[in-house]
Amino acid sequence: MADVKARDTIAQATIRFAGDSGDGMQLTGTQFTNTSAVIGNDISTFPDFPAEIRAPAGTVPGVSGFQVHIASQDIHTPGDRPDVLVAMNPAALKANIGDLINGGLLILNTDSFTKSNYKKAEYGDVDPLNDTSLDKYRTVKIPITDLTHRAVEGTGLNKKQADRCKNLFALGIVYYLYDRPLEITLDWIEHKFAGKTEIIAANQAALKAGYNFADTAEIFTTHYSVPEADLDKGNYRSITGNSAVAMGFVAASKLANKTLFYGSYPITPASDVLHELARFRHFGVVTFQAEDEIAAVGSAIGAAYGGALALTGTSGPGLCLKAEAVGLAIMTELPLVILDVQRAGPSTGMPTKTEQSDLLQAMYGRNGDSPLVVLAPATPGECFDFAVEASRIALEHMTPVILLTDGYLGNGSEPWQIPDLDSLKPFNLPASPDPETFQPYNRNPETLARSWVVPGQKGMEHRIGGLEKEDVTGNVCYDPDNHQLMTDIRKDKVARVANSIPHLEVYGDADADVLVLGWGGTYGSLLTSIEQLNKDGKKVAGAHFRYLNPFPANTKELLSRYKKVIVAELNTGQLDVMIRSQFVIDTIPYFKVQGKPFQMSELTEFISQHL
Repeated sequence: MADVKARDTIAQATIRFAGDSGDGMQLTGTQFTNTSAVIGNDISTFPDFPAEIRAPAGTVPGVSGFQVHIASQDIHTPGDRPDVLVAMNPAALKANIGDLINGGLLILNTDSFTKSNYKKAEYGDVDPLNDTSLDKYRTVKIPITDLTHRAVEGTGLNKKQADRCKNLFALGIVYYLYDRPLEITLDWIEHKFAGKTEIIAANQAALKAGYNFADTAEIFTTHYSVPEADLDKGNYRSITGNSAVAMGFVAASKLANKTLFYGSYPITPASDVLHELARFRHFGVVTFQAEDEIAAVGSAIGAAYGGALALTGTSGPGLCLKAEAVGLAIMTELPLVILDVQRAGPSTGMPTKTEQSDLLQAMYGRNGDSPLVVLAPATPGECFDFAVEASRIALEHMTPVILLTDGYLGNGSEPWQIPDLDSLKPFNLPASPDPETFQPYNRNPETLARSWVVPGQKGMEHRIGGLEKEDVTGNVCYDPDNHQLMTDIRKDKVARVANSIPHLEVYGDADADVLVLGWGGTYGSLLTSIEQLNKDGKKVAGAHFRYLNPFPANTKELLSRYKKVIVAELNTGQLDVMIRSQFVIDTIPYFKVQGKPFQMSELTEFISQHL
């Protein structure tokens, strides 16, 4: 039958799926994202996990959401506010309705809007389906659960199993609204549930039923087409930051020709990296799930001593626990990469919410003067590049490196151009010493890196441990002048990393007097805001730190060009402290600690006040 409904071509759209943590919203959003990536849209996502891991079903703290921004142009954020909100229950509506744009499309599963669910969501006497609170939205009320049950009749599923298919019915509706093909998700269902004939049939039936319902129902008069984005030519895939980090570490192990060892204790939101790396056993990857954070980092230090590319991963609380052992790696000058997928703190804090919480902990959170290298990728795709870069620096400079990602980067996704592996340069590892002249702390005159000696090599036996080392010999030494010397050497060794990293670059208006500084996962929001301000004729520029210790060599000179420097970050001023102390300039701080990324609207408003 010919499509008689209007079809509008639009440049971009933002869709949010929200429901209980058991409603499959992450799966639904991921499938919409993957399909959009395959058909050529640019994408950016923001999965929003429940605030409480074991929150009661139907309550606001138990709401799970997934926002995806699709576009026919280059985008850098998952969007400020959704154009479409799919709310599977009252709690999801209550938690998310304030973000929906005025006039936005609101799709409700009316089967879940019951008295008991209103009570769980603490609506009181208010019934949003029958008052005026939703009048400013295009509200569509659909009995999604009941329609799903009808769609899967005859597949052999019981009522509870049929309930689990309702997310795919909702996905089918949104696939129709945004002109997405079903085949990609239908194939995924076949592979995901291989051998489970009834479940395959039911999920596929629910998806198709949702699509056909939207096609035939008079409540939807228009659907939308988002054309393919004009991306650089190449092979692309949708990738999350955690997946990119894992693949980057595997690539680094091949560039170094070293076994990859990853010792980790499960912790949100870093656990997915352990899961991903465990899949790469066929690449010689060794993963170890330790009983606690201290054991995890201890195992990685042992692997570094044994000659492996040694990694450990955690989030903020785990980095605290690893601190003493990281100091041991600094003292012994062993190559070790510590991945910290940051989350909101302090203490347990908000484990599923993003925050740039650990920069000062990474810089100074150890006893003694214990410098190490600190890096922070800016996008999910860059997590691959900086996993490689962190490994390179650790091995070439014989130093621990902390790699700071965050929950926003780790769980968010974007199209990623698969790199040509031949373009990745092998690492320049420290040369093997001559046994006749070997001394444990002889150093490369350029990098100050000491030799990396794997145990068991004749003539190169040496003492190692946490006590202060004598220069050159590595013997235990309490001489005050030697301690001063070794402390200065360890500091200088990290500072010399600046010689092998790129300069800080500026984007935006070349004639601007105002510079906006950021670091890590805030890049997309800051870039989009500055681009919009430039389009509006306002002179502002931006610079974004990926290298935080040491700073790029041109940082001081670059900052001196601007009359005003704004520092924007998702904490209470950690980069700002570093900028003020190292470069003695008066900055304008803009901080946010709400467990959410920056929105473009709030950034443009704040920056505009200082132009």
